[in-house]
Amino acid sequence: MKRRQFLGAAGAGLAATAVAKPAIAQSAPAVKWRLTSSFPRSLDTIFGASEVFAKAVAESTDNKFQIQTFAAGEIVPGLQAADAVGNGTVEMAHTASYYYVGKDPTFALFTAQPFGLNSRMQTSWMYFGGALDLANNFFKKYNFIAFPAGNTGTQMGGWFRKEIKTVDDLKGLKFRTAGLNGQIFSKMGAVPQQVAGGDIYPALEKGTIDAVEWVGPYDDEKFGFYKVAKYYYYPGWWEGGAMLHNFINLDKWNSLPKAYQEIVRSASDRAHVWMQAKYDAVNPQALKRLVADGALLRPFPQPVMEASYKATQATYSEVGAKNAEFKKVLDSMVAFRGDAYLWWQVAELGFDAFMVRMRAHG
Repeated sequence: MKRRQFLGAAGAGLAATAVAKPAIAQSAPAVKWRLTSSFPRSLDTIFGASEVFAKAVAESTDNKFQIQTFAAGEIVPGLQAADAVGNGTVEMAHTASYYYVGKDPTFALFTAQPFGLNSRMQTSWMYFGGALDLANNFFKKYNFIAFPAGNTGTQMGGWFRKEIKTVDDLKGLKFRTAGLNGQIFSKMGAVPQQVAGGDIYPALEKGTIDAVEWVGPYDDEKFGFYKVAKYYYYPGWWEGGAMLHNFINLDKWNSLPKAYQEIVRSASDRAHVWMQAKYDAVNPQALKRLVADGALLRPFPQPVMEASYKATQATYSEVGAKNAEFKKVLDSMVAFRGDAYLWWQVAELGFDAFMVRMRAHG
């Protein structure tokens, strides 16, 4: 209601006032939700994005819409966050879609694709390449809607107890990883393990797993992986730009006033920008500290990268042949990637490559 119209209605008498007040009250109801994260509180960036989101929602509604955040395990384990949203245990979750690849491999593509998109491309694909519509048409089957709410940037390849010199060194390796890359590593002889964040260090320390990939220097340092596995590999080719999402129960979403829905979208965008900006700020110093503490930084050898790429294409073909929805989403990504890299190699890559060389020269 415009200000002039409102003032006119207010001056028209008691009857008009009686109608106006309930309408205004209904437009900004008191709402309290619970958000379960897939991450521990100790990871102040990836978990912290959910807190940034919740704070933005509260401040945008004069605290009428309050969302309480819970770390993994406080309501449900981290890898059960999507189920908790779908069945209504909680109203929403902050999680990585690829954790639920066991339900359907299509889940993996909305977080990151092995040899897929970098973080900026992933965001662009979501918002302007049709991926968000593809995602929410898919997620509807599980009774939730999703909005981008963070990105880690390109991740590291992980921590290994032994040096990886050839593809043969991957054979029999018990490797904690998530998403489609588990199937890809299987093709190269590794034994993938899906372990929630808070359980990784004990598993690595006890030898239950031989190697682990998590996120990048800042979070990896917090976990202390360098204390039990000194070889630190890059790049994490399976996560060129790992996107996090807010999953929201469909019934709860549809019950929100339109103004609250828009605030949730905007607050998700804020969390999305905040997360990667922080990672880009804190990862460089963390990497310096890790190397100073004895981490041995290593690139994956070119033959390993090429074998991984070949195994990835084979996996995509196999999964796509059995799952039409997976193929539809993958085809969308591949087409978008082709155009994105056409542009990237013209300006972005050339600029970055030059600047890295100049940095080496001081």
